[in-house]
Amino acid sequence: MSTTIFCAFFAWASLILFFCSVCLTWNKGATYLKSLHQIPCSACEYFTNDHRLKCTVHPKKACSEQAINCIDFEPKTSACNACQKGRRKLY
Repeated sequence: MSTTIFCAFFAWASLILFFCSVCLTWNKGATYLKSLHQIPCSACEYFTNDHRLKCTVHPKKACSEQAINCIDFEPKTSACNACQKGRRKLY
């Protein structure tokens, strides 16, 4: 009788601990993804979008968490965007 109660308690405790572990891992992953979305490299003027040289100023920091507060960040300026501002929209 006591063995059955012990086994049932152990099974429920294991399930509860498993689900707590899954929830903690999910929260950690979500927090990590939020921090990765703060990396500004793809919107920087110095970003080359080439796997061999991602950034011409900081090639080792590019696309990593170290690049979140990059002091050399310059927003991209595109001739296409400048042309679009002066163009009238035809609907």
